[in-house]
Amino acid sequence: MHPEKSVEFSRRTWLRGAASVGALAAVSAVGSRASAAADGAQLKKGAVILFQGDSITDAGRNKKAVEANDIKGLGRGYPVMISGGILGQHPEKEFKCFNRGISGHKVPDLAKRWQGDTVDLKPDILSILIGVNDIWHKMAGRYNGTVDDYETGYRNLITRSQKDIPGVRIVICEPFVLRIGAVKDSWFPEFDQRRAVAKKVANEFKLTFVPFQTMFNQALQSASPQFWAGDGVHPTGAGHALMAATWREAVGL
Repeated sequence: MHPEKSVEFSRRTWLRGAASVGALAAVSAVGSRASAAADGAQLKKGAVILFQGDSITDAGRNKKAVEANDIKGLGRGYPVMISGGILGQHPEKEFKCFNRGISGHKVPDLAKRWQGDTVDLKPDILSILIGVNDIWHKMAGRYNGTVDDYETGYRNLITRSQKDIPGVRIVICEPFVLRIGAVKDSWFPEFDQRRAVAKKVANEFKLTFVPFQTMFNQALQSASPQFWAGDGVHPTGAGHALMAATWREAVGL
């Protein structure tokens, strides 16, 4: 997320994350397995699933690995966890999963590359997680976009996507932070206003909404902020695993 910093996901962190959310994922999986299987089966053969966003989505992906389902191109975060589950559950459907998140990006950055990185891929499911850089970079003096700018830009992305990608199902992921590390009191209440915009846009366009902030708020009852996202922004392996389980439950895949 921060241009000068990258996130490292060690094998130990990955395994710790997988173990920590095992019970939570199992509970949600039991309740949604039948519907998820049904929804996945309803998708056409060769359906394209695209993850868009910033470094949380990027998760260290190899940007030279641009082909569908390339594990290096999917990164080390929630997109590869979701993709692996979907592909493993429906191998006969030959789904095509892509990750086009780029570290440091804000809504206007997405707009600049939307044609090549989104429209041209013609996704059947388009998942978007964007917003934390729009305030982080502002707090750091590198950007002056307002909440209104965020809303206008987000609306334009949705309108353009629905126009240029007929039939696309758009998933809006709620921006989130934990109050630790890079996240300061000065971020509020503006960050919450931007979260509210994401939900407002999802509601008005009748899009699927994934409540990541609510998810992490609840997760704090069982583990510390450091366990889920050490710098307050970038999830650990545990955080990404929890995101993947929540996304699949919300989307029904």
